[in-house]
Amino acid sequence: MTTPHLRIGTRGSPLALAQTHQTRAVLARALGIAEDNIVIDVIRTTGDVIQDRALAEAGGKGLFTKELDAALIAGAIDLAVHSSKDLPTHLPTEIIVAGYLAREDVRDVFIGRGGLKLADLPQGSTVGTASLRRAAQVKRLRPDVKTELLRGNVETRLRKIETGEFDGTLLALAGLKRLGLAARATELLPIEHFLPAAGQGAIGITCRADDARTRAALSPVLDEATGFALSAERSFLAVLDGSCRTPIAAYARLDGKELIFSGEVLRSDGGEVFAARRSGHPVDAALIGYHAGHDILRRLPHGVAGLA
Repeated sequence: MTTPHLRIGTRGSPLALAQTHQTRAVLARALGIAEDNIVIDVIRTTGDVIQDRALAEAGGKGLFTKELDAALIAGAIDLAVHSSKDLPTHLPTEIIVAGYLAREDVRDVFIGRGGLKLADLPQGSTVGTASLRRAAQVKRLRPDVKTELLRGNVETRLRKIETGEFDGTLLALAGLKRLGLAARATELLPIEHFLPAAGQGAIGITCRADDARTRAALSPVLDEATGFALSAERSFLAVLDGSCRTPIAAYARLDGKELIFSGEVLRSDGGEVFAARRSGHPVDAALIGYHAGHDILRRLPHGVAGLA
């Protein structure tokens, strides 16, 4: 048997596996080796096990990463593949975000029962989502609509719309595209009303900070523009102590040689939004996100926690 060049750790959901196979394919091409020389290890995370309550109540984003982090630190895997919006703001000191693949479409989509759009839902309809951000953004536009917790993988959520348990849900277009399910979207939601989660649409790759071999192997597949954007978005989250407990959105993009950043924090009922816009040189991405976060903090006398 050929000794594997690299071992990739991933969660076992269909979307996580699709993203990992995509990563393996581009990495194998870049290294000039067969995909079989890059082994995929499926690791079940606490976040996959807990499905009956919101992540905020169970421990936050780290529930999707801690078992993968432990495998990295132990040397059982060389790298881990993540949906970047699931990455905690702070990682163990032994681990770094090596970078990101080129970003997909960042927009959310709405999937309505019977093909209904969000604006056409009857009063009192129920929209299911696990995201406080999406729930607040829905309520901002449709305060008459109820939002309730809907967890599970993409296929589970779509099935619950079909069976009538919910009247609609919101999902990331990027995930649907990677699963070949983009046609299931009822409507694309405009970024001006549904600013995405920090990191949405980007596949993030973590590895050990001292693993020069893996970092060198990853270097050819990492996208610089996505790296700048995520640096700003994650810096914004860090300032606001971004967790699953507060509706926070952030999106940065390159426009020529300028990085343009938009971020917002919402009240959980959607009744108020605090937004910040900043731009600057891409190499200052982390500072751009940092200052945008403080722009908002200055307007929150009781801090982000006061918005709950």
